[in-house]
Amino acid sequence: MPQIHSALIVGAGIAGCSTAITLANLGINVTLIEKQEEWRFQSSGIFVYSNGLAALRDVGVLEQILESGFAIKDGKNEYYDHKGEPIVDVYYPSISAGVPPIVGIKRAEMHRILAGRLQQQRVAIRLGTTLASLDPGSQTAPARAELSDGTTGEYDLVLGADGVRSQVRGFIYPGIAPRKTGFGIWRSVHDRPQDLDVKIMMMGTRKRLGIMPISHDKLYIFGTIAEPEDAWYPPEQWPELMRAKFAEFGAPVRQFLDQLSHDSEILYTAVDEVAAPLPWHKERVLLIGDSAHASTPFMGQGGAMAIEDAVVLARMLSAPGKLHDTLQQFGERRMPMCRFVQDASRQVGEAGAREHPDGAAARNQSMRENSQKHVDDFYRKLQSLRG
Repeated sequence: MPQIHSALIVGAGIAGCSTAITLANLGINVTLIEKQEEWRFQSSGIFVYSNGLAALRDVGVLEQILESGFAIKDGKNEYYDHKGEPIVDVYYPSISAGVPPIVGIKRAEMHRILAGRLQQQRVAIRLGTTLASLDPGSQTAPARAELSDGTTGEYDLVLGADGVRSQVRGFIYPGIAPRKTGFGIWRSVHDRPQDLDVKIMMMGTRKRLGIMPISHDKLYIFGTIAEPEDAWYPPEQWPELMRAKFAEFGAPVRQFLDQLSHDSEILYTAVDEVAAPLPWHKERVLLIGDSAHASTPFMGQGGAMAIEDAVVLARMLSAPGKLHDTLQQFGERRMPMCRFVQDASRQVGEAGAREHPDGAAARNQSMRENSQKHVDDFYRKLQSLRG
């Protein structure tokens, strides 16, 4: 029997949906609230490495993800310079039999799959709803939440899965704020040429531009670049700006940059980090996913860390124990891995931001000599932190 009977989850992104599913699988009465008034998620794609895919298997949706997305079965990632000259091929590992090294999928499609599973489980989903007030409860009293629709409820556990600008975090730890990283990420979705079936990264000076298939007929490109901290661009300017910011990049990404127009699916977001110190909980309220440990995108692990949170939390709640101890142990167990990912990702981004054009040849040679080892070491360390 699980340690709790009821849970309120705030935020229906990857972390919130995944956790709602894993807790509902335990027979816990889950209520999921989301501020959007309808299921409407960011355009563009996402790629998930094998540790995140293994977690999706535990959530129970990997089969549908593989059917809808695009798997790089050998884990190949081709690196080029900005002109399209090859640098090195790197292979990402699979951590488990039956789990491919990398899968790309459209974000909206991933959420469609997660939402479908929630509906099968009859999870109570309340869209267009936020928190009005929150009492975190105590070891002997439940948490109490008043919602924006005027209703109130008592819950054994409240989970803040509401992202970088978490409302829940603001209630329990108002002093913890996102940190601006000085990076922006540009994404756009395109038709996929049938012969483009690998993940590609192009290395510019202080810029990166990648290509990832996300279905049998679509791919997305994603570019990272240093941006002023308060940079904001009107969406109607995104096509022209994205072309201009990556104008020096040639084939194979050139054809997709040239396609950008006002009819394109384009998304720009500034990149913020959240590095909440322990504890991640206060009484019966717990932060998960980006609300506790949002990362820069350079290791491609943000979504995976959120899904792993969902799996680990459910396993811990399914075992005998006291909730207060479990929530403390959850943070202690997850924080080292999430911090490792954050630190590794930040170091990659900051190293790229310091590049000079004259150093490109030395960088490329270093990549040829060291990139595969860096990937292998990173996943070996992840596995050791998983225990």
